[in-house]
Parts: sequence; C-alpha cells; structure tokens
Amino acid sequence: MHQVNVLNMIADKMPEMSKSHKKIAAYIVKNPHSAAFLTVGKLAKQAAVSEATVVRFVTFLGYSGYNELQQYLYDSVEKQLNTVERLQMSRAVYSEAEKGIYEIFEDDITNIRSTMENLNLDEFHEAANYILEAENIYIVANRSAVSLGVFLQYYLDIIFGNSQLVSSSESAFERMYPLTKKDVVIAISFARYTKSTIEIVSHAQDKEAKIIAITDSLLSPITQYATVSLHASSKMPSFMDSFVAPLSLINTLITHIGKHKSEDIDARLEDLEVLWDQYDVFYQKKN
Repeated sequence: MHQVNVLNMIADKMPEMSKSHKKIAAYIVKNPHSAAFLTVGKLAKQAAVSEATVVRFVTFLGYSGYNELQQYLYDSVEKQLNTVERLQMSRAVYSEAEKGIYEIFEDDITNIRSTMENLNLDEFHEAANYILEAENIYIVANRSAVSLGVFLQYYLDIIFGNSQLVSSSESAFERMYPLTKKDVVIAISFARYTKSTIEIVSHAQDKEAKIIAITDSLLSPITQYATVSLHASSKMPSFMDSFVAPLSLINTLITHIGKHKSEDIDARLEDLEVLWDQYDVFYQKKN
C-alpha cells in the first residue's frame, strides 16, 4: 500500500466505517501531521475512542499493525514540516501540566519497545559481523545525528582503534579516499534526511564497501545503498526527533560486538586502562 494514497484511502472507506472508526478517520484526515507522530494511546485520546478501537481500525484498513499505518503517514508528511511547525504541533499534543512531562517519557518508551519488537535479528547479526571483520570503520552522520555518531565512534574506537567519524561533506571524500571493499561505512540518518549523508553513502557504494544503515524505516533514502539496515523508531510530536531508541539500538550493537573476540578486546582495554592510569585521566576520590 503506497504511502501517498493513505489519506485518500481512509477518506474513501469512511462510508463503510462504524461510528467510532469514523471518529479516528476524521481526526487523521484533518490532522495528518500530528496523527503521524501519535502513539495508539494518544490517537485514541485525540479521537475520543478506546485503544482497542484504534487497533481494530488499523485492521479494518488492511494494515498489519499500527506501526505500519503510522510509518506510511509519517513518511508522507514529515518532509512537509519544518522545525517551527513541529514545535507548534508539540504544544498542541502535549499538555502544559506535569502529566505532559511524563507523556514524553512514555513516548520514548514506546519508541524503544517498537524498535525492539521490529528488530531484524538476521540483519543485526550481519551488521555486527561486518564491523568485527572490517579493516576500517567510517561512521557517517550529520546535523543532529552527529550525537549518535560520536557515541558510536567513541566506543568502537576503544574496542578496535580503527574507526573515525565523518560529519562534514566538504572533507568526507578526502578522508574516505582509501575506502575499499574490506571497510565498513555506518551511515546514521533520520528524517529529515541530510543530502550530504546520502551522497557520501552513494560514494561508499561505488567503492564496494559494506554499508550499514541506521535509520528509521525501509522508506529512508539511505536504505537503497545499504548492505544491511537497522531501524529504530524516532517518532515524537515535537520540533526534534527522539534519539532514545536509536541510541538504545547502538548501545545494543556495541555491547553485542564487545562479547566477540573477547581476548583481543580485553587485551586492548587493559592496555588503555594502564594508559589512563598513567596520565590520571579519571577522577579518583582521595582518602
């Protein structure tokens, strides 16, 4: 089911819907931007129906689950929203009271749960193996995704010592000039996707390097270049994306990798601990 037809399809099916389903449909058609970011509970609240009714509505439309419907809605509208519009949307969705604060935590929990439930374990293991076998690891991330890239590169470099972060398209191609098919490029990109990340990944594909995409869905433009793709939910009705679930995915990947080649990794970490002690890197409480 193509995402551009979602709203038209909902509108076309309204005459066949029950009264409660029409409430949901009416809210989505009138508020496609905010609906794309809402959890089942929030959509139910906005449409004044139960969560079970929302689930039945999704089934009625022919989707496999709420996440599928939400992703098509999300992909069809997110490119139309700028930062100011998303900030205005968050004010409309989240209440001003303390309850609104906890709703944000709940949305992050929902993103982690969705990421965990939809994780493709085969691709996860394949991505881990590519990293373990890589001669060099290049992590490509731009704009807000740089925060994820810094975290990933920091720990991969502690473990292997062969990774670097590429976050500037101006110097990217010079830094990645030695790239070969023995190397791995990890591209991190979430909506709104940056053109420079896509251009760098396209270059990596030309060099026949293994490409691991960490992104939000199969509809992300970097997946067309990826050898494997790992998806993490980042939906939040706010001016910013939630990187809690992507960070959790990266944390899981690093921890999983750390369990392999344990002897080599342990020896490297022991040497680093000696170095850190020698130069008094970490604070130590004095007696």
